[in-house]
Amino acid sequence: MRALLSVEPGIAGLRIDDHPKPELGPGDLLVRVRAAGLNYPDMLMLEDRYQVKKERPFVPGQEMAGEVEAVGTDVTGFTPGDRVFGFASTGGLAEYALLPAAFATKMPGAMSFADGACFNGSYATGYHALVQRARLVPGESLLVLSAAGGTGLAMVQIGAALGARVIAAASTQEKVDFAKAHGAERGLVYARDMGAEESKAFGAELKALEKRGIDIVADIVGGGYAEPAIRSLAWKGRFLVIGFPAGIPKIAANLLLLKGADAVGVFCGAFYEREPDEARKNLEALMALYAEGRIKPHISVSLPLDRAGEGIEMLDTRKVLGKVVVMLD
Repeated sequence: MRALLSVEPGIAGLRIDDHPKPELGPGDLLVRVRAAGLNYPDMLMLEDRYQVKKERPFVPGQEMAGEVEAVGTDVTGFTPGDRVFGFASTGGLAEYALLPAAFATKMPGAMSFADGACFNGSYATGYHALVQRARLVPGESLLVLSAAGGTGLAMVQIGAALGARVIAAASTQEKVDFAKAHGAERGLVYARDMGAEESKAFGAELKALEKRGIDIVADIVGGGYAEPAIRSLAWKGRFLVIGFPAGIPKIAANLLLLKGADAVGVFCGAFYEREPDEARKNLEALMALYAEGRIKPHISVSLPLDRAGEGIEMLDTRKVLGKVVVMLD
């Protein structure tokens, strides 16, 4: 089968080559991949900066959608031919991939493979963050940093669908307007490089937007953006730690104390493994919102497999609006 292989660290170390079809194991589905969603952790994994390092050569790609080719032992509820989407540690950027049945979901008939390839990363993370970790209550304010990216836009849409008053923050007015077109009520532009002066200005803008403080902050950026966002929290606010492409921030614990606030980690992959029943309920809720037209991935770039490396590189430039999807039809 054709596959994208990481043979050396970095995007330059990617190669398209023939690779053995993965061997079906207990609890797995063998999937003919039709689409794969790209996420920032894919790039971290290529650069050996992810939580788990893979032995090379390996096939990157965590999100996928396609058709079940074969079903492993101990698997119930799936048969060959089923259209599914799901999440695996690696392997999605190939013609065939193994998908743990526990992390697989049957696709609604009206859902495209491209849309399906976007749900187990961005949308599952966003829903878990807002429901289990932030305990969002309708009417609360929600600030989303990097609101125009894949996970950020998903959280804007989900937050709006769950009744939050969403504030979109991003590095350009184009991105803010884009997020507002997808459910955010208000927005602001922050500096691309967050030094001391920029941080002070960002904090002042947040305070002006929500004088009583912000109930929930979804931090998908990290770095110097975290402290002014924490300072903007309301009493008993929740600061969601989701990602840190701008660097791992140092959180001022005294600010959390003064505000009676929580700093909450969001690791959707571990949630899937440790609480599969709750994760399944989340996906069912997301499918209901999708069927109602209240959430839908925005796919700004669709690429063939031999250009997947370009797609991963686009994520690092922060120029992508919504999702990048690789099609393998």
